[in-house]
Amino acid sequence: MIVVRNIFQLHFGKAKEALPLLKEMAALSPEGSARILADVTGSFYTMVLEITVADMADLETQYRAEVGNPAWSPLYARFTPLVLAGSREIFRIVD
Repeated sequence: MIVVRNIFQLHFGKAKEALPLLKEMAALSPEGSARILADVTGSFYTMVLEITVADMADLETQYRAEVGNPAWSPLYARFTPLVLAGSREIFRIVD
């Protein structure tokens, strides 16, 4: 199993605006495979979209399905102006 964390550093004060968009984006993932995390400590205004997939091939398949979904582009276009920076972490679950 693989855990993928898409980490978004939001512009100051944009978390409330970004959260509903991120929830809509997460809803495009297969049932139960996505969750949203928000900062408690560390960098302010950080949100994470975390998904779990079987393997890297499954990640590629899921990615293509999500960005190929007609609902994706309008959400992404509204979300990206709220983001200052982003990164991705990919982990293999060992236990």
